[in-house]
Amino acid sequence: MFVDEVKILVRAGSGGNGCVSFRREKYVPRGGPNGGDGGDGGSITLYSNLNVNTLIAFRYKKQFSAPRGKHGKGSLKDGSKGADLRIAVPVGTMIFTEDKRLLCDLKNPGEEFVAARGGRGGRGNTRFATSTNRAPRVAEPGEKGEESYLILELRLLADVGLVGFPNAGKSSLLSRLSSARPKIADYPFTTLSPYLGVVRVDESREFVMADIPGLIERTHEGAGLGIRFLKHIERTRVLLFVIDGSPSTERDPVEELEILKGELGQFNEEMLSRPHCVALNKIDLFADDTKKKLEKYCKGKGIRMLPVSAVTGEGLENLKFVLAGFLWPKGDD
Repeated sequence: MFVDEVKILVRAGSGGNGCVSFRREKYVPRGGPNGGDGGDGGSITLYSNLNVNTLIAFRYKKQFSAPRGKHGKGSLKDGSKGADLRIAVPVGTMIFTEDKRLLCDLKNPGEEFVAARGGRGGRGNTRFATSTNRAPRVAEPGEKGEESYLILELRLLADVGLVGFPNAGKSSLLSRLSSARPKIADYPFTTLSPYLGVVRVDESREFVMADIPGLIERTHEGAGLGIRFLKHIERTRVLLFVIDGSPSTERDPVEELEILKGELGQFNEEMLSRPHCVALNKIDLFADDTKKKLEKYCKGKGIRMLPVSAVTGEGLENLKFVLAGFLWPKGDD
């Protein structure tokens, strides 16, 4: 199961109370105060870890509490600090408040965010002794630890994002170009969650490709399955529009491409300014006039169009190097 958004409660530990105590030893008159300080409460830290792929662990455990600090004791014994709680999340996790204010974006491995700070321990009465008040009978209580609800949202990190209608052949492309094995079938919405695959270009270059569930018209308004996963495309550096060129499709290829671009633009206009190209899939099935029509449209828009077949493998090697050209322009190797 792929889980990419959860709401959790984090509750840091409160600080321990300071102690009111006096030295009481035989033959030691006026021993004075010797109350120790309370220990600080434990904090809660979220950190990005490459070994974690989804937020599914938070589906079953949504409340996290760090232990409180121990109370101070007599004989100047300070309370021990509450242990900090560290929680691993996937790389690419964004942390929001309940009102969707962004707090942190953990998009690199090993990054950390202190989600809730532990309360400070209270001072014992030893801290309040002065030249005029040698026997203070006051100590501080520990401070309460921070507590808040957080929304964790995972946005996959990929170099190339596949965008297309259901049954356009995105999953087939991913399976042929990489070792990923997404579900493939001859009915719409086969892909119900994003898939990542590593595409090897040559001995020194490889990139990550992401396949998301198919988009349909009004996806940006919530139609279909794609709205939940459009956010994953925001992370990609290059977009690959996959167009179904088979005779069985009821949609004109130019119309299909315009709808896809329109949906992305409605969701986030900045995405249309990224490098992108078009793969006209199912070259083994479509007629030559279909290719010419889309080719003419793409040429007028300055978009690179490549006819491919995920079934026979035709054109895939060329597609791989074209995508690599976007990722590693000449001079950037």
